[in-house]
Amino acid sequence: MQARLSTMFQSLQVRNYRLFASGQLLKLIGVWMMFIAQDWLVLELSGDSATALGVVVALQFTPVLLLTLISGRLADRYDKRMLLFVANTFWTVLSLAMSLLVLTGLVQLWHVFLFAALLGVANAVETPVRQAFVSELVGTRLLPNALSLNAAVFNSARIVGPAVAGLAIAAFDVGPVFLFTALSSIAPLVTVIQMRPAELYREPLPPRDERAAATVLDGLRYVGRRPDLLLPMVVMSVIGMSLFNFQLTLAALAKTVFNTGAASFGLFSTTLAAGALIGALAGTGRRSRPSVWLVLGAAIACATFGTLVGLAPAYWMVVALLPPTGFFMVYFAQAANQRVQLGTDAAFRGRVMALWVLVFLGTNPVGAPLIGWVAETFGAGVSIWAGGVLSLATALLALAWQLRRDGARLRFRVLPMPRFYITQT
Repeated sequence: MQARLSTMFQSLQVRNYRLFASGQLLKLIGVWMMFIAQDWLVLELSGDSATALGVVVALQFTPVLLLTLISGRLADRYDKRMLLFVANTFWTVLSLAMSLLVLTGLVQLWHVFLFAALLGVANAVETPVRQAFVSELVGTRLLPNALSLNAAVFNSARIVGPAVAGLAIAAFDVGPVFLFTALSSIAPLVTVIQMRPAELYREPLPPRDERAAATVLDGLRYVGRRPDLLLPMVVMSVIGMSLFNFQLTLAALAKTVFNTGAASFGLFSTTLAAGALIGALAGTGRRSRPSVWLVLGAAIACATFGTLVGLAPAYWMVVALLPPTGFFMVYFAQAANQRVQLGTDAAFRGRVMALWVLVFLGTNPVGAPLIGWVAETFGAGVSIWAGGVLSLATALLALAWQLRRDGARLRFRVLPMPRFYITQT
């Protein structure tokens, strides 16, 4: 048991990665608290409008759609550690400004919209750089483990953040939650400064003329020539757009369908994240590139449980279905991420991971307003199960395409039922 735990957390033995993970955990707890507070604030300022929630989510992720590929090019040309410091500084300043508006009671709905868009700019720069930076922290051998631990850190924050936020909003209102977010975002700045650059697993940067010639279009061509990278990205784009909108849909489900408060919304988010954390830890023992069959199988399971969440008629059924949904969401996303990263040449990693972030997060500006409109017009449950059905159809089509490409066939074997005999003695 001890040996298994040691293997599960092996990347934490690397000092630079340990600093990175601890800083991210503190920041992300605050970020998830802020997401809950922000959604609740939007509902209060807009008169429970799911469409307004969809607009906020769209504004958060539109910069990802517009700027992520450029950020990936920066990651392949410049020092990723310094890029992270700049992006996180911008995030901290914005968070402090927003917390002051909320605490003083001056906040209006358009302030939240603007704040979401500007934070999206910081996120568009930081996320692909952070994704590509992990390989420099631990090297190729520990990269699958480090990526799984990243997901575990993310989902640990998703468990703690919403649960604490729900209680904090009920006790103190949303202002102190925004302030905590601002203070927690200082942690990555401190840990980045404390890292030892000499211990990073860096490949030498290309000559200046080669870096200048490295274009976004080259990265797109590289992925276009690689069906093994393209398939998980296509599946992720559809599932990310149509199903990975639980930040929006669970808030609407809690408040408009089951008529519950902030604490119950926090419970929805926490149970989803609990399953997601287990899904992340389930992949920590992986040491090689995941197969396409693992990725597609997890996608099918994720879409199936997501559909069931939307169809669940009772509050307790939603709570029961969210953990397996969260498990397969992260297990699929992490397996797809590892398949992409471990199949990418180092010279293209920044641009390829920027494209991954684009399909993972950048599809939200397209899907969120539509999902919000469906939730407001037909009900939050419909918006969830409709996204699940679309995701399931996409995963099954991808499976059929891969089977045809490989000339493989699925075989179903019915196992014989055990036979019981009665004998006399």
